[in-house]
Amino acid sequence: MTSYRRDKTDGASWFFTLALDDRRSRLLVENVDLLRSAFRYTQQRHPWHIDAIVILPDHPHAICTLPEGDANYALRWRLIKTEFSRALPKAEAVSSSRQAKGERGIWQRRYWEHRIRDDLDFTRHVDYIHFNPCKHGHASRVADWRWSSFHRYVRAGLLAEVWGGGSMDGVEAGK
Repeated sequence: MTSYRRDKTDGASWFFTLALDDRRSRLLVENVDLLRSAFRYTQQRHPWHIDAIVILPDHPHAICTLPEGDANYALRWRLIKTEFSRALPKAEAVSSSRQAKGERGIWQRRYWEHRIRDDLDFTRHVDYIHFNPCKHGHASRVADWRWSSFHRYVRAGLLAEVWGGGSMDGVEAGK
């Protein structure tokens, strides 16, 4: 079995990318209420702060901060993926490898994580998250994508609604 070396810094902030097994799928936005329910389920059992998030049709990006003394983000993502998958009807193709392990064929097994190093790293990753729907051609303006913490940032006065109007050239946080 492969052993991954993961940073286990207690109470840190992390950038995550998870992906569906079928990257052409629109499963996440078509079932966003089930995904929200999976997040709530997990949050009630293992709280953490979701600093920024975007839900795209086939993958979410998020920055999450764990409580002091806690570095178990893997547990949280496992619960979110499991709860979301359980709520869906079994319609996906499942490989024999996954069948043998009792797995569904919805999510890719792995995910990307990156520990946020400083304020600049945090800001750059928040910008990346919020601009991602434009990058992938899902929206021409950041404000047009509904499934994003961008709207929370606008309400809090941290970003202007016109931020990220359609091109990353010259985009600066808060402008």
